[in-house]
Amino acid sequence: MSAQERLTDALYGLGWSGVKKLPEPAAVRLGRTIADLAWKQRGEGVRRLESNYARVVPGASPERLAELSRAGMRSYLRYWMESFRLPAWSAGRITAGFDLKGLHHLTEGLAAGRGVVAALPHLANWDLAGAWVTTKLGIPLTTVAERLKPETLYDRFVAYREGLGMEVLPHSGAVFGILARRLRAGGLVCLVADRDLSSSGVEVEFFGDTARMPAGPALLAQQTGAVLLPVTLWYDDSPVMKGRIHPPVEVPGSGTRAEKTSVMTQALADVFATGIADHPEDWHMLQRLWLADLGARPAHGEQP
Repeated sequence: MSAQERLTDALYGLGWSGVKKLPEPAAVRLGRTIADLAWKQRGEGVRRLESNYARVVPGASPERLAELSRAGMRSYLRYWMESFRLPAWSAGRITAGFDLKGLHHLTEGLAAGRGVVAALPHLANWDLAGAWVTTKLGIPLTTVAERLKPETLYDRFVAYREGLGMEVLPHSGAVFGILARRLRAGGLVCLVADRDLSSSGVEVEFFGDTARMPAGPALLAQQTGAVLLPVTLWYDDSPVMKGRIHPPVEVPGSGTRAEKTSVMTQALADVFATGIADHPEDWHMLQRLWLADLGARPAHGEQP
């Protein structure tokens, strides 16, 4: 493990061990202070966030984009402060911390025994949404975690999410089959699905340009008969995160598997775009996403 990896792991460990002991108002203030410091430094992540927002809010002035990126960093740090504190939250605090619309789409799909794939973009706090489902509804769920370096950091994330009641699988070639088995058994699979981590993503039109998103949610729905539900999340000025489960994305009645996958993934992208356009500051996309940006040489420290 390199010195940088040891430092990264130590900082996350400090977050989970230290921040959760803070009173909530102190944690909120700390998150906002860190966010503002990071925003003022205008590192690569902040600049990329601003560049992504420029696509979401076309025609925005530099002053408006700066406003958005500052709000975006505050939202991003709110996510981290909540995540560090979630393991110490009571069941009552978790259930009171999220207000979800459209829940019937989920409960009806599960009641029908079909299994459900919930697909989300990087909006607000998807970990809190998952903890709410396992805690308030008592519904187990399965998700996938990107393998991180160092390995000890990946292990921390797995232990954290498992502690919230989730089954966490590593992102690998074998994961599709396991997810399919969970769905055929009538289970719930939740996937963050606005950024492709493989070479098999589907090209979609997203805010007027081409991006690539994962094929997995659409393929799982086709192969298992599961209900595919887009989900969007957002923050407001209250301590309660908001969310909406949108109507199911149906499998087209005709076409090849690739054609169906393309249509369904585009439908997901369209719902994601609506949620992001409504609450751009809560979209935590600090990486390159659009193909035109992926063609550029990555800056130092930025993931391709």
